[in-house]
Amino acid sequence: MAADSEPESEVFEITDFTTASEWERFISKIEEVLNDWKLIGISSGKPLEKGIFTTGTWEEKSDEISFADFKFSVTHHYLVQELSDKDGKEEMGEDALPLPMQDLLCMNNDFPPRAHCLVRWYGLREFVVIAPAANNDAVISESKCNLLLSSISIALGNTGCQVPLFVQIHHKWRRMYVGECQGPGVRTDFEMVHLRKVPSQYTHLAGLLDIFKTKIGCPLTPLPPVSMAIRLTFVLQDWQQYFWPQQPPDIDALVGGEVGGLEFGKLPFGACEDPISELHLATTWPHLAEGIIVDNDVYSDLDPLQAPQWSVRVRKADNPQCLLGDFLTEFFKLCRRKESTDEILGRSAFDEEGKEVADITHALSKLTEPAPVPIPKLSVTNMVHSAKKKIRKHRGVDESPLNNDVLNTILLFLFPDAADKLAEVFENRASTSAGNNPPPETEDYNLFSQFKSAPSDSLTYKLALCLCMINFYHGGVKGVAHLWQEFVLEMRYRWENNYLIPGLANGSPDLRCCLLHQKLQMLNCCIERKKARDEGKKGSMSDRSPGGASGDGAKGGDHSGDNPDKEKEFGKSWESWSDSEEEFFECLSDTEDLKGNGQENGKKGAKEPVNLKPEGRLHPHGKLMLLHPGEPLYVPITQEPAPMTEDLLEEQSEVLAKLGTSAEGAHLRARMQSACLLSDMESFKAANPGCCLEDFVRWYSPRDYIEEEVIDEKGNKVIRGELSARMKIPSNMWVEAWETAKPVPARRQKRLFDDTREAEKVLHYLAVQKPADLARHLLPCIIHAAVLKVKEEEAVEDISSVKKIIKQIISHSSKVLRFPSPEDKKLEEIIAQIMSVEAIIARARSLKAKFGVEKCENEEEKEDLQRFVHSLLEQPEVSVVGAGRGPAGSIIHKLFVNAQRVPAAVAPLEEELRRSGCPEERRPGLQSEFPPPAGREVILRAAVPRPAPYSKALPQRMYSVLTREDFRLAGAFSADTTFF
Repeated sequence: MAADSEPESEVFEITDFTTASEWERFISKIEEVLNDWKLIGISSGKPLEKGIFTTGTWEEKSDEISFADFKFSVTHHYLVQELSDKDGKEEMGEDALPLPMQDLLCMNNDFPPRAHCLVRWYGLREFVVIAPAANNDAVISESKCNLLLSSISIALGNTGCQVPLFVQIHHKWRRMYVGECQGPGVRTDFEMVHLRKVPSQYTHLAGLLDIFKTKIGCPLTPLPPVSMAIRLTFVLQDWQQYFWPQQPPDIDALVGGEVGGLEFGKLPFGACEDPISELHLATTWPHLAEGIIVDNDVYSDLDPLQAPQWSVRVRKADNPQCLLGDFLTEFFKLCRRKESTDEILGRSAFDEEGKEVADITHALSKLTEPAPVPIPKLSVTNMVHSAKKKIRKHRGVDESPLNNDVLNTILLFLFPDAADKLAEVFENRASTSAGNNPPPETEDYNLFSQFKSAPSDSLTYKLALCLCMINFYHGGVKGVAHLWQEFVLEMRYRWENNYLIPGLANGSPDLRCCLLHQKLQMLNCCIERKKARDEGKKGSMSDRSPGGASGDGAKGGDHSGDNPDKEKEFGKSWESWSDSEEEFFECLSDTEDLKGNGQENGKKGAKEPVNLKPEGRLHPHGKLMLLHPGEPLYVPITQEPAPMTEDLLEEQSEVLAKLGTSAEGAHLRARMQSACLLSDMESFKAANPGCCLEDFVRWYSPRDYIEEEVIDEKGNKVIRGELSARMKIPSNMWVEAWETAKPVPARRQKRLFDDTREAEKVLHYLAVQKPADLARHLLPCIIHAAVLKVKEEEAVEDISSVKKIIKQIISHSSKVLRFPSPEDKKLEEIIAQIMSVEAIIARARSLKAKFGVEKCENEEEKEDLQRFVHSLLEQPEVSVVGAGRGPAGSIIHKLFVNAQRVPAAVAPLEEELRRSGCPEERRPGLQSEFPPPAGREVILRAAVPRPAPYSKALPQRMYSVLTREDFRLAGAFSADTTFF
């Protein structure tokens, strides 16, 4: 064969007969991988502890090799163990059996509940599997299987590796493995039989023992004893005596009745179907010697009630339908809708017949023009009812997505101040609603800042819950569009009639909340300003007395925040303005951020009588005096900086960034940013006639006024002050602003915050929102509500694993929802996590009902059952204390007995099983109490010399599993290779 490299010109050709074949390369690749993973040499470790296969950590590492162009994956599965001393290796000696062979006889880990199939079949703690890399590839022909087997045999021999090597053959779903393990003078062959139809002679223990003994072919006449472990698994699918406890929500109760509209403030919870589909009972006889138990084709001693060990596992229903999960999923689907509100409800919703489109504001003014009754009694529901008549003319009576009762109930829930009589009732009910309105400042209440949603007692949060409910029960996307339209109408109505919006924190928009909540807060700010301005006008025209004006101011001040100082300032401001008939703008003194410590000191100062010449004074600023006139320095009444939502802040920062770094751009940017500064300077000049820039800086930015002690001509120490270096920069913005500022009090200045314009912008923003946009805005609120609901339900059940998952959901959500437009995939993950928690809690409730935890009168037994139920949720398999005679065992026994009392359904199945020859059917006692076992597992072990009588006694093991459609034998047979 020619060499791999191309022959160079003018050189004679070299024929190399030592080139490796593909097969040899494959073997060397296997050896390389074993070397890389350090699997060569003597394997060492402690004897396996009981249950270590379940409690220990399993790890795996993989590599890829190829035989010609056929790719194989090589995977090393191993149980992580503490490193043993090197001395242990030397003590074991050369003749010691390899560790995997010792594991074959170990009885501490039979039938592990969750492990690799080879671990269950052979009891190995470490092994390597070579399988076709592609899922659809399979090694089927016998010659290829033998070639692979001989490859691993050579590789094991060459490397001295004592870890068993397996090769996966046939189709992957069959889980067929053959393998080998080599040690000094010993070899174990792992073989397998997999049949679909069970031969009748092997359905019992006697037949399996025959196979085992025949396969060993032991030459000794009295055969060494065979030890056995047997497990029968029974499946319970019929919960005859238990109905699923979940009650579906009463849709009619959502409207009127005892429950009232408050149901709209709660999310439903629980599974609509039983989330536990099957209960698997495994009855185990762990250590049996041959001859103790009879189990053949005519008689069996294997009575489940007499089994020394019982263990139970539950099979969960695949994706059980859960109410909270359904609500979240349906609401999330809204986010993908494309239609606008007009398209959904029809563009002619407000059309007059043949006339121009009536503006919402006109509709409202027509409804509210007469207004002989006081405004508070004009409930929004009356107004909406009239507006709806107009809609129905075009749509037809039955076409309106939400009926009147539902709509009124929701609107009263959202706006309890809309009806005077009902307001108190609703407030009382709201305060008692379970778990949804935790007291402020608790960890649950503050979740909104992590999720960027809204506080759980806010209007936005309630609106999200109502829309979620309507989307699911009352008309889907049409119902959502209809309610939103009514909501926008209500916002317009409140703006025009100076009605503050309930359920919103006072003050500037809270940037920790979602944008929709910020917009509603902004609208509230506008209403507050407009209301105070209107009341101020009335006060100045009708009642000039300072007390009356002060009262109006204090009333407005209630909405300005929780800061009592701020309220005092506000009241004082109206006193100082009460003598003016000119139009003024309500301006709260809220510039602490800008003024540093100066104003705080000023607040502590004594209040002096109002001076009539200066205008817009608030109070003296401590003991500070003006530099030149030497009079006290007064803190002026200033305009409050304009509140802003995050989208406006972004717009502003974009505009400022676009101005660039040129001198002109920088100057323009400074002018834009100094609007508030100029306003404050004008207020200061009006309050302090004869003041200079240094006086203003001492109040507004004390750090920019540097004072130092100097000795004057007479030798006395005096304090002399001057402006800081940045204030002395030529063409400084502060100097320019000071020169242009005129002494104008805040009430006569141009408003920094034009509430009319901002309110119209917010109302327009709300009106153009599509249902999909709305769902996007409110999804954080719904996730927030769902997390609170899950926490509330978990507190009843107290499941530790659920607590961990909830913490994960909160941390995951706070990362995802912080961004303006989170990815759909990440949102779906959060919803899936919440659904999984709901399913776990539903399973806990289902198991509690089935095991009668609540009905149990004995406290000790009740605690045992509670622990048992929790273990079933958190562990793959739970052992039953006391087996069939313990409290849980007796309940399981009753469940099976009751299920067997339905003969009609089971009779045909029993006939079929009798024909298949299962021994249990021939036992009259078992027929009535337990069904035929769904699975039979038997492990047979022996230490027998093979192949000759004088060979070393080596471990032999055979595992068999028999189910209705599957029969498998997995054998590990060891032989002494010293003389063979």
